[in-house]
Amino acid sequence: MGQLMSSFWSYWFPNKEYKIVMVGLDNAGKTTTLYKLHLGEAVVTNPTVGSNVEQIEFQNLKFEVWDLGGQANLRPSWATYYRSTDAVIVVLDSTDRARVGIAKAELFTLLEHEHLQKAAVLILANKQDLKDAMNVAELTEALSLHSIKHHDWHIQSSCAITGDGLWAGIEWIAQRVKGGGDAQ
Repeated sequence: MGQLMSSFWSYWFPNKEYKIVMVGLDNAGKTTTLYKLHLGEAVVTNPTVGSNVEQIEFQNLKFEVWDLGGQANLRPSWATYYRSTDAVIVVLDSTDRARVGIAKAELFTLLEHEHLQKAAVLILANKQDLKDAMNVAELTEALSLHSIKHHDWHIQSSCAITGDGLWAGIEWIAQRVKGGGDAQ
């Protein structure tokens, strides 16, 4: 009877903490995203040098979210954070057409990393509130997302300042870490 209750309790109230690594080019909105999820409000941010880490709770799940600096000289250090990662959030500035090729190269580099082979990948198409933002279809094409065959992935329209789309993205990750759902 004790084992049955323990199993029931674990199903409804899991204590496992899942690790999410959040990456993207500088000025994409990673830190704003992190603190909108953590605090529920947009905060004034400075460029991240190194990392920020916060815990986010969603549907009885705990996520340890690592926001990594996106400047060119910091991107090579991203891989040091990949061990034991359950999901990756790639935050894109949807208005940064000039650097979408760089974002694509960084995405495909991280997809090849040995510690991320089982990680789900959420792409947040951030800054959708701005009139010159590329939409999800444009970004999907520009990033060649349909060529990703060995990772569950999803692209989510979002705005870190208002919070639009952020919790929908976290819900997609929650489904993946709990073992449900198929790739995009």
